[in-house]
Amino acid sequence: MGKGKLAKFADMKTYPHVFECPYSVVEAAPFELKGCWSEDFFHNDHPLVLELGCGKGEYAVGLARLHPEKNFIGVDIKGARMWTGATESLAGGLTNVAFLRTDISIIDRFFAAREVSEIWLTFSDPQMKKETKRLTSTFFMERYRKFLIPDGLIHLKTDSNFLFTYTRCMAEANRFHMEACTDDLYRSGAAEEALHIRTCYEQQWLDRGLKIKYLRFRLPETVDLHEPEVEIPLDDYRSYNRHKRNGLLTSK
Repeated sequence: MGKGKLAKFADMKTYPHVFECPYSVVEAAPFELKGCWSEDFFHNDHPLVLELGCGKGEYAVGLARLHPEKNFIGVDIKGARMWTGATESLAGGLTNVAFLRTDISIIDRFFAAREVSEIWLTFSDPQMKKETKRLTSTFFMERYRKFLIPDGLIHLKTDSNFLFTYTRCMAEANRFHMEACTDDLYRSGAAEEALHIRTCYEQQWLDRGLKIKYLRFRLPETVDLHEPEVEIPLDDYRSYNRHKRNGLLTSK
């Protein structure tokens, strides 16, 4: 029998590579590792990469294994899920991965200017009803570039045609440099090993016959950002157990 939530939370309080920082904590005092993650925690000068909405942390752990020359931080608010990757990385002796449990809407409170080189967004909730909740919206892009290096990389890997189309249109509308864009990753011939890390949720989508989409672009430091003025068909499913949506057909 697996561990319950309370047992997992108790475990993570003892993990040296897990930081739990709700809004009330960072409001009361600045986060102590902001601006010095590499020096004070990882003890090296390797590039810092974030996985936002990391879920069970499978991608963050997989990337850490593939790229010992980089440091990785998985970020999510769901601690019971995060326990899986945090436990696996600790048991495996990985020293280049950490986890931050917090709300992504305040992510800029944890990293200093130009401290992060890349962001991965893996199977994020498409948030079809409200654009400011989408992790690829200009609302979040404004936060990301407070701590990304100039022209830092952002990766999106998703099952959602809505989120893929929205993000592509947003990148095009703001003239971001697009390095990769495919609506069928596993038939595209993409050879990058990191793209073939599969989370349990990704495998569910593949088992249902859904295509996996991927795009990668660079976020400029100073360009004024604006939302794309497009109508995008909504996904006709929301979760593994719910196949159809009711109501509106497009985002406008």
